[in-house]
Amino acid sequence: MPRTLLTALAPAVWGTTYVVTTELLPRGHPLFAGLLRALPAGLVALAITRTLPRGTWWGKAAALGVLNIGLLHPLLFVAAERLPGGVAATLAAAQPIIVAVLAVTVLHERLSAWRLAWGGVGVAGVGLVVIGPNAALDVVGIAAGLASAATMALGVTLTKRWGRPAGVGPTAFAGWQLTAGGLFLLPVTFLVEGPPPVITSTAALGYLWLGLVGGLITYVLWFQGVTTLPVTSVAVLGLLSPLVAAVLGAVLLGQTLGPVQLGGFALSLAAIVAGQLPAPNRPRG
Repeated sequence: MPRTLLTALAPAVWGTTYVVTTELLPRGHPLFAGLLRALPAGLVALAITRTLPRGTWWGKAAALGVLNIGLLHPLLFVAAERLPGGVAATLAAAQPIIVAVLAVTVLHERLSAWRLAWGGVGVAGVGLVVIGPNAALDVVGIAAGLASAATMALGVTLTKRWGRPAGVGPTAFAGWQLTAGGLFLLPVTFLVEGPPPVITSTAALGYLWLGLVGGLITYVLWFQGVTTLPVTSVAVLGLLSPLVAAVLGAVLLGQTLGPVQLGGFALSLAAIVAGQLPAPNRPRG
């Protein structure tokens, strides 16, 4: 339970990204925000631990960094640009279902109907919380949203399969991936967005939050949880991100949560709790 609660802090903190981005950061530079969230945090972690990958872990760390961080941000950016935020969040919430399927092919676990069912409940709950009545659909946006869920699901599953090298702590492990993801984002950011924006004191505070708390600290907790807890249980914790974002929108931005949204909250929280429990044993005839 303590490890689960610490791991849950990561997606909960990531849920603050929306309000931080809209209220503190300059508009039109989401990839730059992703870059500052990843690369400085990764370099700080490497400076603290002074531990670099060895052997095959150079390639593994690069692959995990691109999947978990580097490729994820552009896909989320495309989905957010072309879809209402609620639709994009609901597509991203499909990650636990994809992880449950990947656990069969990558980790050679048995397919769990329990995990699939509660993953579906979680997606439905998030949809009720964040999708408005005028939600529009876009083929490219939907593809990007589903690809973002699949990318993170594959990254989480491979992180579980490869584990963490012996003698390497969670801070160094997170630092490898943050640095790799940041280096991947570096050329993409400047090719897509051009020169960086002017950074005011308010923006600096937002970038500091995203990099230090939303980057370094949370990814250390997240990867520690992925490598020590059941991967399907960790994946369902990701539902906390859109839920926290919705709560902050209601508390700080005056957005309304009606009965439908509250019902969706209850479904999502039930899915999160059920995802931490073992599947019930089938009765023997």
